[in-house]
Amino acid sequence: MLQKESSGTKSKKLPTKKSALGDAEKNTKKNTEKKTNTTLAHGHPDHSAHIKRLNRVKGQIEGIERMILDRRYCPDIIAQLKAASAGLRATEAEVLKGHLRGCVKSALAANDAFKAEEKIQEIIEMVF
Repeated sequence: MLQKESSGTKSKKLPTKKSALGDAEKNTKKNTEKKTNTTLAHGHPDHSAHIKRLNRVKGQIEGIERMILDRRYCPDIIAQLKAASAGLRATEAEVLKGHLRGCVKSALAANDAFKAEEKIQEIIEMVF
């Protein structure tokens, strides 16, 4: 879409709302895929994308400690405990997904029955 400036001599191409949003969604998806699919030299997934969330949880834990020392209202403390727990559960789920897509997938692709069984046992121990 072309729009003229107030002087009427020049025109600019302005992005439409739909195309700008689409580009942002594509970039977000690419960045997420890059973070979750990156592996280190020894074959383990790179979980550094989770540091931001872990730092947030760390701050929540420190806040909970202050709330306890300040003898804050119990339901307020519990609400913060639930928030910190949810952050840890989300991180746990992402690390597990990375393990399944990286380590387990590689072991199964190697067609080595021993490695495959070893990974299955790891998953069983993690989940149950």
